Amino acid sequence: MLKNLSKSSFTAVNITIVITVLMYLAQESITRGGLYMGLNMYFVVYDFWWQPLTTMFAHGGLMHLAMNMFVLFQFGGLIEKYRGTKEFLLLYFVCGILTSLISFAYIYFLDNQVNLVGASGAICALLGYVAYLDKSQRSGIITWVLLISVAPLLIGMPIAWYAHFIGLGLGFIYAMIRR
Repeated sequence: MLKNLSKSSFTAVNITIVITVLMYLAQESITRGGLYMGLNMYFVVYDFWWQPLTTMFAHGGLMHLAMNMFVLFQFGGLIEKYRGTKEFLLLYFVCGILTSLISFAYIYFLDNQVNLVGASGAICALLGYVAYLDKSQRSGIITWVLLISVAPLLIGMPIAWYAHFIGLGLGFIYAMIRR
């Protein structure tokens, strides 16, 4: 069966999606897995140094996971195809971890009861990267990030809107530097 799959089936984006799904399943199977893998005060109180990375793999539910993986597949695949695997991986993980750390600074000072989970910050970095490189899509991407960041708040969903904006900005800056 594996002989029939093309080499392009095993892209870094697809592998990242598989790892994210597996990590989500692990999170769900561990008691308090979301607290251990998410990013929260355990990071500084108990020295959970892995949280800025693992928070990108933890999610708040199947819909959260599915939406993030869909956008990762679309935009991550586009970036990997046109800019290469190395560029995708650097962008996704460097900006994702930086988004986690900056978001943690935000919650540390304003709301230290938050548990950040999800790949949204890293995925918004992908969107910021594309927005910088493709000016024709820029306003649509920014509008979309505003929509996915503000609309859930209006209906009372707890969402880390700041991580979306931080990721978008970091992806934009990353593209300016790497151009």
